[in-house]
Amino acid sequence: MPAAMKFVPRWSEERGNADHDWLKTFHTFSFAMYQDHKHESFGPLRVINEDRVAPRTGFGTHSHREFEIFSYVVSGELEHKDSMGNVEVLRRGDIQLTSAGTGISHSEKAHGSKQVHFLQIWSIPSTSRLPPKYYTRHFPDSEKTNQWARVVAPVGAPGVTVEREGAGPAPVQSPLTMYATILEQGKSLERSFEGKKAYVHVIQTSGYNEGKASGASVKIGSRGTEELTLREGDGAYIFVGNQGNVLKVENDGDRSAEIVVFDLE
Repeated sequence: MPAAMKFVPRWSEERGNADHDWLKTFHTFSFAMYQDHKHESFGPLRVINEDRVAPRTGFGTHSHREFEIFSYVVSGELEHKDSMGNVEVLRRGDIQLTSAGTGISHSEKAHGSKQVHFLQIWSIPSTSRLPPKYYTRHFPDSEKTNQWARVVAPVGAPGVTVEREGAGPAPVQSPLTMYATILEQGKSLERSFEGKKAYVHVIQTSGYNEGKASGASVKIGSRGTEELTLREGDGAYIFVGNQGNVLKVENDGDRSAEIVVFDLE
């Protein structure tokens, strides 16, 4: 019998979260003081932190190795400095990806007088002991509105270049492709997958909320499955099932929804 696509919800209020005054953060997977063996990783995807950093504060210089680390800026400005000599201020629509490889040190801080809201995402590289690399890409809202923008994709995939800056998706050393969309009220999109797993997350754009998710609302489903309603901060594990199964995402709420989807090996 054909295997249908399967969804396992990851409700926003069940994520790990912490309010450190200067940092308000949610953890989809085990991270720092939040540890849950049921949510350690998913395929190569290891971290999805939804961070809000207060003005003129941030993560001081610290080190990483053997992770692909990328930041998706939702609002505000994020100042990045690293041991490779990169100094940059990232704004809405920017993707910054650091392939830590054999080791880097960096700092990430809110730049200017406003809070910065961004997704901090880590994945596990397919090859160890690679030289560290740094990349940035920009995807304006116009490239994401009611369509999928492919913002991160594996090195060697079609359309992926390895320049520090450039067009197309940022190159990642993991079997992971990340898509983003801003889906307007009443609109819907479909997404097929190359991998056997996927993960969907609705970004909490309307504000920090530790309780039950609210704000934008989307329905996800596939042929032969029950629909699942997600709101801001909610996510879902997706088991793709048969090749050819297609995810449908529909905005059934009263405002636009910003959504990211990870296609995973």
